[in-house]
Amino acid sequence: MPEIVDLRSDTVTKPSPGMRKAMAEAEVGDDVFHEDPSVNRLEEMVAALYGKEAAVYVASGTMANQLAIRAQTHHGDEIIMERTSHPFNSEAGALAALAGVQVNLVDGQQGIMDAEQIRAVVRSPNVHHAPTALICLENTHNRGGGSIWPLDKIRSIRDVATATNVPMHLDGARLLNACVATGLTPRDYAQYFDSCTLCLSKGLGAPVGSLVIGTKPFVERVHRFRKQFGGGMRQAGILAAAGIYALQYNVERLAEDHLNAVRLARGLADIGGLHIDVNAVVTNILYFHVRHPGLTVPMLIERLKTEGVLMLGTGPHSIRAVTHLDVSKEGIDRAIDVLRRVVR
Repeated sequence: MPEIVDLRSDTVTKPSPGMRKAMAEAEVGDDVFHEDPSVNRLEEMVAALYGKEAAVYVASGTMANQLAIRAQTHHGDEIIMERTSHPFNSEAGALAALAGVQVNLVDGQQGIMDAEQIRAVVRSPNVHHAPTALICLENTHNRGGGSIWPLDKIRSIRDVATATNVPMHLDGARLLNACVATGLTPRDYAQYFDSCTLCLSKGLGAPVGSLVIGTKPFVERVHRFRKQFGGGMRQAGILAAAGIYALQYNVERLAEDHLNAVRLARGLADIGGLHIDVNAVVTNILYFHVRHPGLTVPMLIERLKTEGVLMLGTGPHSIRAVTHLDVSKEGIDRAIDVLRRVVR
C-alpha cells in the first residue's frame, strides 16, 4: 500500500514528537476550578494575541462557535451569517438546538459579504420580528475555498453593527492562515469583533481544542455555558500544552501549506476533465470541479483512495482538498501524478 496523502482536511494532522513531549511534560490542575496552569497560560497567550481581555479553552471549533453565539443571544433571536458558513452548514443544527436562534442567510461571494447586504437584513424594532442579535463572519472561509476577508469590508460591516447596536462574532478557526497570508495580526482583525474563536486542531497541528475570546464578562458567561454543554474539562493542561507548542512553532510554517495548495491547484489546472480557479487559492483550502464525461465525484474519490490519495467530495461535481503540515511538497506532487493517471 503506498504512503497515504491525506488531503481531506487539516483536522487530520497528528502531533509531532516535539508536541507529544510538551504534552507529556505539561503541568496540570483542575481547569473547572481555573487551577490548570497550562490551560491558564494558553488562554492568556491567545487573549493577548487577539488583543482581548480573556479567553476560554474548549473542546472543538464547533463548541467554540456555539458557546460564543449562545452567550450573546436569547432563544428566539435572529443572527446574520453568510449562506455557506460553518456554524449553519456543519455544526449539526446546534444553532437551533443549543442557542435557539434562527438564521438570516446572506449570499456572499466565496463567503464574503458586503456591508449593504448586512444593513438590508438587520431587523427594525417590531413585535413581528425576531430581533437581530448577532452578525457572524468566518475568516478564512472554509466553503469559500479558504478565502480571506478584506479588512475594509470587515470595517464597513462593523460600522453597520455599531449603528444598529448589534454585536459581531468572528469564526476565526483558521484566522492565523489569513494572518500569515496577509501579514496582518490577529489583533488587526479581532478589533472589530465582540467575540472571536481560534482552532488549534487544524493547520496548527494540535490534537484537540479551540478558544473563545472576548471581554472578561463575556468569557465568564461562556464558562457557564461550557459547563452546561458538558464541556468542563479537568486536567486539560495535557491538551493545552499542545496548543501552546502549536502557537510557538506551527504558525509561520502555515505559509508552506499555502504554497503547497497553489502547487496542487496548478497541477490540477493541467489535467483535462478537471476545472479549478487557480487565482482563488490563497490559503490552504481549494475546491475543484469534475467535468470529465462519465467520471463522477464518487468514482474519482474511490480511484484516488485505492492509490493512497484521500480527498473529500463536497457536491455532485466538486471536491475539496486541504493542505497541512503532514503533507509535504513531494506528497503534493504524488497526488497530482495520481490524479492525472486516474482521470486519464
